[in-house]
Amino acid sequence: MRVIVLGAGLVGVASAWYLQKAGHEVIVIERQPGAGLETSFANGGQISVSHAEPWANPQVLPKVLKWLGREDAPLLFRLRWDPALFRWGLRFLAECRPGRTRDNIRAIVTMALYSRRLLGELRAETGIAYDQLQRGILHFYTDEREFSAASEAAALMREFGCDRNVVSADECVRIEPALVTVRDRLVGGDYTHDDESGDAHRFTQALAGLAAGQGVAFRYATTVERLDVAGGTFAGVVAGGEHIVADACVAACGSWTGALLAPLGIRLPLYPAKGYSATVPLGADSVAPTVSLTDDGYKIVFSRLGQRLRIAGTAEFNGFNTELNPVRCTALMRRAGELFPDLRPAGAPEFWCGLRPATPSNVPLIGRSPVAGLWLATGHGTLGWTMACGTGAAVADLLSGRRPEPDFPFL
Repeated sequence: MRVIVLGAGLVGVASAWYLQKAGHEVIVIERQPGAGLETSFANGGQISVSHAEPWANPQVLPKVLKWLGREDAPLLFRLRWDPALFRWGLRFLAECRPGRTRDNIRAIVTMALYSRRLLGELRAETGIAYDQLQRGILHFYTDEREFSAASEAAALMREFGCDRNVVSADECVRIEPALVTVRDRLVGGDYTHDDESGDAHRFTQALAGLAAGQGVAFRYATTVERLDVAGGTFAGVVAGGEHIVADACVAACGSWTGALLAPLGIRLPLYPAKGYSATVPLGADSVAPTVSLTDDGYKIVFSRLGQRLRIAGTAEFNGFNTELNPVRCTALMRRAGELFPDLRPAGAPEFWCGLRPATPSNVPLIGRSPVAGLWLATGHGTLGWTMACGTGAAVADLLSGRRPEPDFPFL
């Protein structure tokens, strides 16, 4: 088949890669001048099966109320009239029930485990390099109640196959010695040995180059104007003033997927969750972590990318606003300084923000749309890097008439 993939971020490029491996003719359309230049550009850098607990869980509501009005809050809902956020929020509340949380964790872990394995196979097959480290991910806690609640979530993830194991405060320091200066504040952690880290932007650009070498056509700096549907069936797209005919289409446009499909009468439960990051250059005398870390109390992650430290996290629900909020940028660096007083950066941090496509459940939308021939690959929230390869392979299977391997709630 001739397949159009809309979007050249992590998920779009991975979908293109696996579709061409399945024997399809693939065209990728991207509005930016290159691959991985929007949400995939400077994320937290974690391939984190262990981050499978959704935002929507029974413990989150009191926290959200406590954080209201705080500019540096880990999860910030802007109080303004926004019908889309109101509708999304109602569905979010419904997903906070314990039974829904359990089902959502199971779905996320299942796809994330599959995707992490495929990433390893792709790396072995291609030799692709992206400042990757296979040193695991350590979640650490400074609050006893948070640690206790997380231990329950970790037990549930282990039940579904994720090796997220509870460790003591001393073990946290053994796993990542850079935490020694805050040992007295740690109450414990959990460690997932098989999780990884790496530069998502470098990976996306490298994989796009490999895919182009295998015959995938990339049309950069090209804006999709509309999708062409005839008799309820996808027929092509109008992009850059050209009508491009194809047999199928994969919508992998991140947070913008909903707006693109709305004229077709398709309403997706997506809302952009703005995440922030700071990329800090490191010198020879910098004391910085090499194990990827998650500071659960502040919802911040730290990933070593060669001689850089990526500090990322938080979620701001403020529509499609992409302006950097200096308060939230400062909060990232302040927390990094508290945890790693000997960080000694070699230069100024580079701040960035991106819009992560969030569903109320944190379970991505993968599979058929109501329009025949139009497929969805979006809604990955903070786990686009974690689930990219698995999503791409599943999309290729679905389009080829095969049942994907993971037991996941495909559409």
